[in-house]
Amino acid sequence: MGENREGKKQKGNFIAFEGIDGSGKSTQIGLLAERLKKEGVCCYTTMEPTNAPVGSLVRQVMTGRIRMDNKAIAALFAADRLDHLLNEVDGIASKIEEGTTVLTDRYYFSSYAYHSVDVPMEWVIRANEQSALILRPTVNLFIDVDPDTALERIARNRFHQELFEKKSRLVEVRENYKKAFDLLAGEEKYTVIDGNQSREAIADNIWEAVRGYFGL
Repeated sequence: MGENREGKKQKGNFIAFEGIDGSGKSTQIGLLAERLKKEGVCCYTTMEPTNAPVGSLVRQVMTGRIRMDNKAIAALFAADRLDHLLNEVDGIASKIEEGTTVLTDRYYFSSYAYHSVDVPMEWVIRANEQSALILRPTVNLFIDVDPDTALERIARNRFHQELFEKKSRLVEVRENYKKAFDLLAGEEKYTVIDGNQSREAIADNIWEAVRGYFGL
């Protein structure tokens, strides 16, 4: 991002993409990263759960290879998130301090929405307090899509359904996202993007929502 008028290096922006599975987050992250790079913005794309050891364990739980209590699953996500932030090799907190913009496919609002189906939302928020203290997103982008549309996209693109991808759960998760945003409206910045549009229209809406953070 360069330096400010005092010659100090500016921090990078941190943009978290949120939404139910099948909302198109990964596609839109790629499109936004490409657009930012054309504008000269140094950016790094990442996702949760990560590919680090804790994240790999989470993925095994999500695909049903390992069975675990819901509170333990929520705690694992929180642990993976802290490693995502603080890992000595590629922790995103240090990247942002160095001036790199980070785009992440999921952050703690995903935990609030998904895990509060089975665990009280207040408990999940407390479990992620350290991550929130370390790094809050510049903005959370919630790509809001109808669950039926999301499941159609999932069926076209994947050979199996993960733990969190059944319609009844996605309906509840979508409502939990809205509850969490309302609950934390005084602390978090978020923008709702209509995810039922074409890929290009969604990308344009996202660009209009974030370009001001880059002075573009």
